[in-house]
Amino acid sequence: MSRAAAVVETVDLDESGWLLDASTAEPVPDHRLRNYFMERLAPPVWATDIVVYVHGWQTSQSTAHRTAERLLTLAHGNLAAAPDRYPALAAEGYSPWCVVVRWPSSSPVTPTGYRRIRDRAHAMGARAGDGHAAHILGRLLGYLDTERADPGAAPVLANRDGQYLHLVGHSFGCRFLCEAVQWAADAQLKDTLGWSAAGHSPSRPFTVDSMLLFQMAARRDAFLSLFPCILPGDRHDGAPLRGPVVATYSRHDRATGFWHLRAERQPGIGHSGIGPAPAPMFTTRLLPLDERYPLSALDHRFVNVDASDVYVRGRRLSPAGAHSDHVRPESAHLLLTLANYSR
Repeated sequence: MSRAAAVVETVDLDESGWLLDASTAEPVPDHRLRNYFMERLAPPVWATDIVVYVHGWQTSQSTAHRTAERLLTLAHGNLAAAPDRYPALAAEGYSPWCVVVRWPSSSPVTPTGYRRIRDRAHAMGARAGDGHAAHILGRLLGYLDTERADPGAAPVLANRDGQYLHLVGHSFGCRFLCEAVQWAADAQLKDTLGWSAAGHSPSRPFTVDSMLLFQMAARRDAFLSLFPCILPGDRHDGAPLRGPVVATYSRHDRATGFWHLRAERQPGIGHSGIGPAPAPMFTTRLLPLDERYPLSALDHRFVNVDASDVYVRGRRLSPAGAHSDHVRPESAHLLLTLANYSR
């Protein structure tokens, strides 16, 4: 049975990527992180799926919350209107619980402002230096893992309580998620999400079932230059990513097109899709609601989804173009399909 309304919780990061206490707006001490998560983010027993959403550029706290809520509301509408398109969800129920990770992303809507937030996002997520976002998100995902019950009763692709984990990012928020997943590949880290490519083990029983990246603000070669260890592999312990990395792109996205080209001498993923990657790439298009994605279109390590026919709108006179035009029923259709194939 599915719940009719989206349930969305929020956490906030400062400019260094450290977690802020919601009641005081002060940084949460490292030794209190787990207790804070337990007080604020106890995963509900009714949840079938957990969605962690990280917003992108020029997004206020309230807008970040509304965006995630709107996507999940659209997903509920899609499922209610055509349950036969998502047979596993229709059979088992779909009751997502969402955690929105918010960070200071506002700047003037200019190329200079875009570069400022690009540099801030890089600094916040960097594993070296003073960036903490990957560490905090890794700790959050690790906490969500340990709050599950015995994994013995869960389906093969499920996490500990039969609940599935889906990571969803937009723009620069995609980079934070990729950094967190790659951070978790380090076997020396404690209290973070982990996965062994050889299969489930007592210490690493949890996987990320899908990663959906809307209009990612990063170089096309980012999965070679920035996130080379995001997949499970023989050379390292492997990131906890079981499902595909799915990235949308649109030629109408000027923020990751024209601006990104000027800033980094190549267009971004959100404009032209993922380029060179450590595994074969498959490209498909963002489908309308009356078309089902075949498993063969999404069952790949990396999937580019051409949304150029759908993501076409921008705010009036906005130089970012269709960069934020992802809150669409078609996007919810893709999100639901990934959840369906995770079963």
